[in-house]
Amino acid sequence: MAFYWGGVVIFLWWNKSRTIRLPPLSTEPNRCERAFVGNTIGQANGVYDKPLDLRFCDYTNEKTNLKGKSLAAALMSDSKFDGADMSEVVMSKAYAVGASFKGTDFTNAVIDRVNFEKADLQGAIFRNTVLSGSTFDDAKMQDVVFEDTIIGYIDLQKLCTNTSISADSRLELGCR
Repeated sequence: MAFYWGGVVIFLWWNKSRTIRLPPLSTEPNRCERAFVGNTIGQANGVYDKPLDLRFCDYTNEKTNLKGKSLAAALMSDSKFDGADMSEVVMSKAYAVGASFKGTDFTNAVIDRVNFEKADLQGAIFRNTVLSGSTFDDAKMQDVVFEDTIIGYIDLQKLCTNTSISADSRLELGCR
């Protein structure tokens, strides 16, 4: 199966257990440092000339280089962003399945159509963050802060199905 994602045709294959196979890992020697530059063309739509492949990169406790970056259409699965400052970041159409964002600060960020399936978001901060069209299936979301988060009703309904969200966070979100 092929689809157009972020200005690049991405081919995905499903095996019998319905796992998604992504394109081969980039062999670019400094591929992890590309996050510090981000995408600069067509940021909201993730349009760029080559994939932003951040898979398996470690940004643990990164406090300066990710703030305010555009990580549109980034492949982020199995990366570590624990304790990172990702405030004011723009993540659109990103694939963050299985990534770790423990204690990550997403204050004033725009998180649009990001797949956080099976991601670890324990203690993440989504203060004054726009959350739209993103999925959190089987994500670990204990003690996540959703203060003043802007989220649509349908997205809220889907998010509230995650049973790992703490009672305080459910109250902040308005989950019933």
